[in-house]
Amino acid sequence: MSDDRNSPPDVLKDEPSQQSSFVTTAPPYLPPQIVTMMNESTPTTEQPAPILDPTSNKRPFNIANAIKKVTTKDGWLGDYDFGWLCMPSLPFMRNKRARAPPFYAIDQQLPLMLAIICGLQHSLAMLAGLITPPIIFASALNLDGPTSSYMISASLISCGILSLVQMSRLHLGGRFYLGTGLITVVGTSFATLSTAFSIFAAMYKNGTCPTITNADGTTTQGPCPDAFGYLLGTSMVCSFLEMGLSFVPPTRLRKIFPPLVTGTVILMIGASLIGSSGVLNWGGGSNDCSSRPTTGIFELCPTIFAPRPLPWGSAQFLGLGFLSFVAIILTEIFGSPFLKNASIIVGLVVGCIVAGAAGYIDGSSITTAPKITFLWVHTFKIRVYPQAILPMLAVYISLAMEAIGDIAASADASRVAVDGPEFDSRIQGGVLADGVGGFLSALFTNPPLSIFAQNNGVIVITRCANRTAGRWCCAFLIFFGVIGKISGVFLAIPNPVLGGVTTFLFATVMTSGIRVLSLISWTRRDRFILAAALSFGVGDLLVPTWYAHLFDGVHNPSAGLQGLLDSITIILETPFLAAGIVAVLLNGILPKEDPRARAIEMADPEGQDNGVDHGQEHESADEKDKGRM
Repeated sequence: MSDDRNSPPDVLKDEPSQQSSFVTTAPPYLPPQIVTMMNESTPTTEQPAPILDPTSNKRPFNIANAIKKVTTKDGWLGDYDFGWLCMPSLPFMRNKRARAPPFYAIDQQLPLMLAIICGLQHSLAMLAGLITPPIIFASALNLDGPTSSYMISASLISCGILSLVQMSRLHLGGRFYLGTGLITVVGTSFATLSTAFSIFAAMYKNGTCPTITNADGTTTQGPCPDAFGYLLGTSMVCSFLEMGLSFVPPTRLRKIFPPLVTGTVILMIGASLIGSSGVLNWGGGSNDCSSRPTTGIFELCPTIFAPRPLPWGSAQFLGLGFLSFVAIILTEIFGSPFLKNASIIVGLVVGCIVAGAAGYIDGSSITTAPKITFLWVHTFKIRVYPQAILPMLAVYISLAMEAIGDIAASADASRVAVDGPEFDSRIQGGVLADGVGGFLSALFTNPPLSIFAQNNGVIVITRCANRTAGRWCCAFLIFFGVIGKISGVFLAIPNPVLGGVTTFLFATVMTSGIRVLSLISWTRRDRFILAAALSFGVGDLLVPTWYAHLFDGVHNPSAGLQGLLDSITIILETPFLAAGIVAVLLNGILPKEDPRARAIEMADPEGQDNGVDHGQEHESADEKDKGRM
């Protein structure tokens, strides 16, 4: 008997499916049995039948239609089964789940209540991913409470505004667009977060950011809002690269950045953030207290002035993080479809309730936060940091790679074309809006904002790909950002609670990379490229100071040369950049495998890596035959 609890993720299974064009044909010269093996192992993708005319019941806006929508039961509720959306997966209720509701295409008429609820669900699904980067940025630069609270608000407001741009799909003329026209939301990319750590470390090292020497001789990093301004200015300049990439044919971009490259990059982004932020916060904090100094304000975590400070790694801190982690797991097991998409928020809420009862929450950030706020309440000196230009250019390349994959996933979930001119125009418009968003986000005092993939799961589970729900999502994000007290609440989340949740969040990034890698054919060439890329990426993870003394032999370099050397060091010390560069280079250099050799390898997998030279094998056999004669 099938388990109805699993029905929401597979709600498309009752629809007729069609094979995509990603199917290879075996060469005609191969034996039948090898042809069969190749066909069975060839990666394929399936998509539910697209909505033939997603705008078929879209009515033009007028006053009469608007009045009817807000004054009738059908306009508010329609025929959607809200009980299915909110029903938990309890053991005694699993066989009583209602049937999945109908699918709503991107421009179909949508009941008003469903649009509001789905919009709220979209906003909750992405909320943890939006508040985490500004909190981590503020912690890394030791910024004060009001500035940190503003950064959270600015992130939420900016994401709401720029997500509206992505959903709009503005026609620029010819075959060019701005935006995808899907429920495509944006947020601060974790790729930026990972690279910023290396940039900030270089700034503290070369004196751009202040370092305070304590009375006992130890040093601590002082507040450095200028570093954030440098990041914003450099991001503005480098965003033009992604804008330019949007006009390159998507097929060419996919050849340069195949799943082998993109999967490796995404995998390393998640892995590096777990080690540099997630687990450190879980133990008590990612600031100087993680090194457990014996004196100073960071002797205890998060500081000695906290309500209940403890040494880093204390059992109490680990327990709080574990509680939040377990809450996410239980929500996934027993939660309704609505709660499952907000499981990260559930983990934060449960952890904060227990931490507050135990006295670990400092409420000063809530009392000092303004009631109402908006963009530019706090500003940063926007300047370009030359040493960060090369790393940020690499970041924007990775953002373009992520955008292409995320747009494809959104199109698939929304049941629109996943190939052909329309699909290519969505990719072009999405990547262009991503680049424009990177420029505008800096003006909005935010790091680069790029396409988020978390919301694709919401589309599949709720069966609602309607852009009206997406616009309500943007409205909720802007509302959350304008109410300043909400940002104060987010800032008051204890580090262990945040760490337990973000460790899971960053691990989902890793699994996304693994999923992308699962699409490759795993030929000898693929394995070789992946091994070489991971050699550099994992090496950086395990030994972060690997390249710290790379250029010690360069004496008295000029200012320009020193900036170039610092740029190279930042790239090499950022795991996903180092791994991604190696993967791109080898993918372009190594020759493609002969299909016949690939078929032989598949037919005899035990001998594929035994190092035997088959030519010598045949030669020695011939010599033996001659000897017998």
